[in-house]
Amino acid sequence: MKAIILSAGQGRRLLPLTSEKPKAALPVGDRTVLEWQLREIGRCAVDEVVVVTGFGADHIDRIVAAQHDVAARTLYNPFFARCDNLGTCWVARHEMEGPFIVLNGDTLFEFAILERLLANASRAPITLVTDTKASYDDDDMKVVVSAGRLQRVGKRLDRTDISGESIGMMHFDAAGAARFRAQIEHMMRYGTGLEQWYLAAIDALASEDLVTTCPIDGLSWSEIDTQDDLVRAASVVSGWYRDNQARASTGA
Repeated sequence: MKAIILSAGQGRRLLPLTSEKPKAALPVGDRTVLEWQLREIGRCAVDEVVVVTGFGADHIDRIVAAQHDVAARTLYNPFFARCDNLGTCWVARHEMEGPFIVLNGDTLFEFAILERLLANASRAPITLVTDTKASYDDDDMKVVVSAGRLQRVGKRLDRTDISGESIGMMHFDAAGAARFRAQIEHMMRYGTGLEQWYLAAIDALASEDLVTTCPIDGLSWSEIDTQDDLVRAASVVSGWYRDNQARASTGA
């Protein structure tokens, strides 16, 4: 199983912290964002990680080279300043043969989330991890789900129809990977692919009944877009420390 981490962006909302390094290289507790991701991935049935870089790529290269949690390498997107993450997926499309995982470079998650995704990945060609909360804002990547099948995903959906939000992690089998690559190619060639998130391609594929969802209510994760998010993320990972210590003390 391969995991592809999309870490080409700068993270402008975190300036000045990201003036020289990407947000995946920012510290949260005693590790960087990327180091947390690689540690949690290394605890699951994933054989290889490809980190797609762009802004501040040298920082990411050094983190990947120094870690020992999972076999990992980087892939540079030279067009990072001119595209959003759909374009980054286009650069990495030759890595997307399936089965594989895609996850955002700014999503911190406990390994139980990835384990649950892998356990549910056989139900459909594409599986999107979702969570729920009391209310949603304009920046949330909202989803509409019916009977476990994704109907829509996007930031501008009618909030009266919302079922939850995407956390920025999904699984593709070989058939789903082929359809995803074809959709990316189409959007880059004929649409406004440079300006779109890769979930716009998933939104298009949802109408073909290809995408199921994997709810992870009760498990912990954190998206990092702002300095307030960094503070919340530090609280999340400190909870992981407490849980690990509790399991160690009980022998669980």
